[in-house]
Amino acid sequence: TAAAGMIIERGRLSCIVRPDENQAVKSTFIHRHTGTVSPLDRAQLLRQRPATLWLTGLSGSGKSTLAYEIERQLVAAGHACCVLDGDNVRHGLNRDLGFSPQDRSENIRRIAEVAKIMNEAGLLVITAFISPYREDRQQARHIIGEEPFIEVFMDTPLEICEARDTKGLYAKARAGLITQFTGINAPYEPPENPALRIRTDKRPAELCAAAICDHLHKKGYINIAQKHHRDEL
Repeated sequence: TAAAGMIIERGRLSCIVRPDENQAVKSTFIHRHTGTVSPLDRAQLLRQRPATLWLTGLSGSGKSTLAYEIERQLVAAGHACCVLDGDNVRHGLNRDLGFSPQDRSENIRRIAEVAKIMNEAGLLVITAFISPYREDRQQARHIIGEEPFIEVFMDTPLEICEARDTKGLYAKARAGLITQFTGINAPYEPPENPALRIRTDKRPAELCAAAICDHLHKKGYINIAQKHHRDEL
């Protein structure tokens, strides 16, 4: 034995190494390119201001259900949008990541970068990720931008989420079959000042989605009056 050690605490690392957008990239042969189509050009074309609705909350809080209902209502109103769902993204882009604090952080960083690209294309983006750590959500806000980042807290109590247990994950976590499961053996840090607080246990998804679309309308991201435009074409 050359060395030995003792684990005295198991938890989230406070200093997770992340790529710094100001530091030099690994390759010296790549350069940034800019096009001639401006964000205003895209906004006028799509008749909307791009934004990212960042849905955060426990597993079972209703994030995916609400995200796709928001998408349905926005498309029905004539708006271009896309859902980035946590499970779906882990089947492809983030299939190499696990659920350690470091991997969770990288998962959110990548999603934020994708959402930023989609916003730059003029799209409205709806993300559905547990994203349990405030630090990671703040990083996402920094990447996407303060103005287009809209944090939506799915404020569904743990007991309701666990009672739903649509995927059987809480039962597995309680049985010790899943480790690092948010709300059971891993922490969730609620947003301190979200733009919207949603209780899917109080109102159906249709009404929750309508309230969020109304928020987008009031803030000038969309124009609900557009919903009839497709019938006029």
